[in-house]
Amino acid sequence: MRGYDLLAPTQNMIKLTQTKFKMNIKPIRNKADYQNALERLELIFDAKRDTEEGDELEILAMVVDNYETENFPIEMPDPIAAIKFRMEQMGLKQKDLVEMVGFKSRVSEIMNKKRKLTLEMIRKLNTNLHIPTEVLIQDY
Repeated sequence: MRGYDLLAPTQNMIKLTQTKFKMNIKPIRNKADYQNALERLELIFDAKRDTEEGDELEILAMVVDNYETENFPIEMPDPIAAIKFRMEQMGLKQKDLVEMVGFKSRVSEIMNKKRKLTLEMIRKLNTNLHIPTEVLIQDY
C-alpha cells in the first residue's frame, strides 16, 4: 500500500525537521489530528519555498497525503461510467464509439451493460479516449 511505503520516510523527515527547524509536526492518528493538520496547512499555505514555513508546508502536506491515502481511498470508476464521462468531456455521442467497439447495436449493448468489453475494445478505448486500462478491465 502506498501509505505504508511513505510512512517510514515521512516519519524520518518529521524527526529531522523537528530537530533542524523546531517544527511541531506529528503523525496523524485520528480525525482531530487530521483537522489540526488541515488548519495548520491553511495558515501556512502561501509560505515561500526554502523558508522554515515553506519546509513545514511541504512536510505537513506529505503527512496529510499519507493519512488521506490510508483513510479516504478513492475507488476506480465503473468502466461504463468512465466511458460516458469521457464521452461527455470530449463531446462525443454513442455513434462515435462505433469505430472503437463495432456496430451501433453493440455500442448500445455495452453502454447498457448487456455486453462486456473485449480486449480489443479496451485497447481501442484506451488509445482513443485515454481511459486507463485498469479502469476498463474491471467487472461491471
